[in-house]
Amino acid sequence: MATAERPAETDPDAALAARLRAAGCVFAEEEATLLRVEAGSPETLETMVARRVGGEPLEQVLGWAELGGVRVDVAPGVFVPRRRSALLVRLAVDQLRAVRDAVVVDLGCGTGALAAAVLRQVGDAEVWASDVDPDAVACARRNLPPERVLLGDLYDPLPENLRGRVDVLLANAPYVPTDQIARMPTEARDHEHRVALDGGGDGLDVQRRVIAGAPDWLAPGGILLLECSAGQATAAAALVRAARLAASIHDEEEIGATAVLGRSGTMDA
Repeated sequence: MATAERPAETDPDAALAARLRAAGCVFAEEEATLLRVEAGSPETLETMVARRVGGEPLEQVLGWAELGGVRVDVAPGVFVPRRRSALLVRLAVDQLRAVRDAVVVDLGCGTGALAAAVLRQVGDAEVWASDVDPDAVACARRNLPPERVLLGDLYDPLPENLRGRVDVLLANAPYVPTDQIARMPTEARDHEHRVALDGGGDGLDVQRRVIAGAPDWLAPGGILLLECSAGQATAAAALVRAARLAASIHDEEEIGATAVLGRSGTMDA
């Protein structure tokens, strides 16, 4: 008598990836692997998958993100580091190669990922960070020397003895124009605090304040590094020049990144 064939076993990884894909996750297979590795138990995995399917950013579900080869803690509501910010890290490290006992400040630091990635490559740097969001500060204190992560608006909480000594001033300030917030992916719009996204009418409101304060804090030859969109770069560079810093625009198409660099102590033509 012929034996009935046994039904094919369901591949749990394929089923998980299909569930994520149906929820709109483009890299479903990779996400499924990360979630399964991080979960540790079926119950935790189900909770994590439900959060991800519900639209929460993968990094917030995992509890970590990676930037510049550094894994940093991520917390709900806190701005998730983007791959494009690696351009700021590269430009900062290039500046610091010839600087001893460098001072680095990360304004609006979020998780502190920028400063942490720089610190990994420039281990003797004195790194400070600030953010106006208490949740971001609590998160960044897990990724950086906690006593050097300060709660307050931009420069306000920084020690006065840093004034005129900063070799690299990093600022991934919010640069999304207010009227474009509603068009952002739900991952960002609904799961990152608005203070980390909203850059005002033209997206440059916070950057104007960062730029205006930079000359007082930069060391001679020190640099200000700002992330922005490609369409904002010319306007941001003009603001940098108006603050009497030499300005240059840097793009890295592979990661969709644009940065404006302002240098203290010299003016461009």
